[in-house]
Amino acid sequence: MSLPCLMNAWAAHEAELLGFLRHHSGHSDDAEELLQEIFIKALRQGKKFCSVANPRAWLFQVARNTLIDHHRQKRESLPLDEEILHPEKETLPAVDALSQCLPRVLEELPEADRLAIVLCDIDGRPQQELADQLGVSLSGAKSRLQRARLRLRQKLETACKVRLDAKGAVCCFTPRSPAPE
Repeated sequence: MSLPCLMNAWAAHEAELLGFLRHHSGHSDDAEELLQEIFIKALRQGKKFCSVANPRAWLFQVARNTLIDHHRQKRESLPLDEEILHPEKETLPAVDALSQCLPRVLEELPEADRLAIVLCDIDGRPQQELADQLGVSLSGAKSRLQRARLRLRQKLETACKVRLDAKGAVCCFTPRSPAPE
């Protein structure tokens, strides 16, 4: 596939691109290889390349990105610490383990609070859907969800004895046994 627009742009800017690549890569061989990569990337654009408003700017942007990728690949990496590679034990953060307490506390909330939290926070549905189900405005649904979250938090803090650290993150709690059936 021969594209005159690409061939004209390449002929006009190839020498300038090569000089740029030599200057920033430090090696003539690397620059030649990178120049070929850039040409291939331009070829892959096909007819879209012809619609580029400023072919020189496009080619230099691709050259910069290609250089960055090249430098990243050559950068030395440090080995990972053994502790990271082989953690001694898998422990859930306290906030994740708190999910053991959540189902029972949710059941103890009023129906409207439970609906808001389950629909928006657990199922990930949009707040507009909550508004539609409740027959209220979006701002009304947002207010109800905020109040429901506050009541859930208060209930978790008291029922599960949740404690927060200095940063306000869950540090520990007392699990509750499941509700009798």
